[in-house]
Amino acid sequence: MIRWRYRQTVLALSTLAFFATMAGRLAISPVVPLITDEFGVSEAAIGAALTGMWMAYFASQFPSGVLADRFGERPVILVAVGGTAVASLFLAVAPLFALFVVGTILLGGVAGLHYSVATTLLTRTYDDLGTAIGVHNSGGPAAGLIAPPIAAWIGVRYGWQPAVAIGAAIAVPVAVLFAWRIRPTEPRRPDQPMRDRFELGPVVALLSRPEIAFPVVLATLGAFVWQATSSFLPTFLVADRGQSPELASVVFAAYFVVQAITQVGVGAASDRYGRDVTTAGCMILAAAGFVLLVAVPGPIALGAAVLLIGTGLGWGAALLPRFMDVLSDAERGAGFGLVRSVYGFVGALGSVVTGTLADLFGWGVAFAVLAALLALVFCALAVNWALSLGY
Repeated sequence: MIRWRYRQTVLALSTLAFFATMAGRLAISPVVPLITDEFGVSEAAIGAALTGMWMAYFASQFPSGVLADRFGERPVILVAVGGTAVASLFLAVAPLFALFVVGTILLGGVAGLHYSVATTLLTRTYDDLGTAIGVHNSGGPAAGLIAPPIAAWIGVRYGWQPAVAIGAAIAVPVAVLFAWRIRPTEPRRPDQPMRDRFELGPVVALLSRPEIAFPVVLATLGAFVWQATSSFLPTFLVADRGQSPELASVVFAAYFVVQAITQVGVGAASDRYGRDVTTAGCMILAAAGFVLLVAVPGPIALGAAVLLIGTGLGWGAALLPRFMDVLSDAERGAGFGLVRSVYGFVGALGSVVTGTLADLFGWGVAFAVLAALLALVFCALAVNWALSLGY
């Protein structure tokens, strides 16, 4: 008989918290056409709003690590989940597009407090970090499985406002459960003034290490593609492949199902076979999936594309432990948050750039660019290995 341990509670509830913060953001994507119609804005404009959301999400990751070092992980995660509920309700009642943009940025900022802090919490309890991160990361795809179909169904019948409000309905019970079952943790740096952590010199020194800088560039390109896919895959399926909004939301959910299932395997593979080999494999799989999605019609090609993209865009379970491998225990809180802020903030441009490319050249070209970026990451890893550069 397997005995349930507290560390498994930490992993399960951290994963649920990630699920809640992701659901609030992903509930927007299936109702993007309804939002653009409501406010009379372009794809580029809604892409800019979503980029603002993802930029805020990643920008808050470095401060979240600093806050966790000062106050412990538990209160920061509670603010992230509770704030997601408040921001989702704000979005649902926004009467103007300008306020909608403010709401998306607010949602991204509070949701972004979770990931780095939860990952640091897991380093305190798990040795097989790749596997633990894989399980934790599956909370995001699980949110993609549940939130988009529900949001699409509600949006078609009742409008986009109640559709985006489901983020609050999911986040509130998760926040209560986390507060009830997770114990406070000892802060790593409770007495150090937080302003000292934001000094430019140490930040530049950490980011300039070759073993940090190289994977930051790779993660930036990967995040760019992930953000674009999360923002516009349903819209692409409707506009380029002629699917109904309901069917597009089902396919979108299937993409997240694949990612939720394969995340754990990707993390375990990175523990066993190496971070770079597994990351390279993810990139080439996802690139092939985008080629199928753009160039090959029919349901079989679509199913294969979803399988390949869903697996490949789970690269985080392989690449992110690479940072923890080279960060000291004292650096992991704020250091990992800094890394996440940098690569994610730039990668968040995926939404606005992809939306703009779609406006100018069509969705086929926009998604072909995503395949090219993933191929570039694969080539960089291959060159690093072939020439033994050691990055």
